[in-house]
Amino acid sequence: MAKCEICEKAMQTGHRISINRSQVSRRANKTWKANIKKVKINDNGTIKSIYICTRCLRSGKVTRAI
Repeated sequence: MAKCEICEKAMQTGHRISINRSQVSRRANKTWKANIKKVKINDNGTIKSIYICTRCLRSGKVTRAI
């Protein structure tokens, strides 16, 4: 799985807890994937493609190449 090269955000793991029967009797493994895109950026005049999460892309931490 790809990882954001700016903030190092990647896939996270945890438990999905079912509370249908007793409070925390049933637990299932779950993975949450980060919203990561492969974009072309302009890095000091050179164009390269990196994996970046959409939060870093929205906040303007990099400039996209057009």
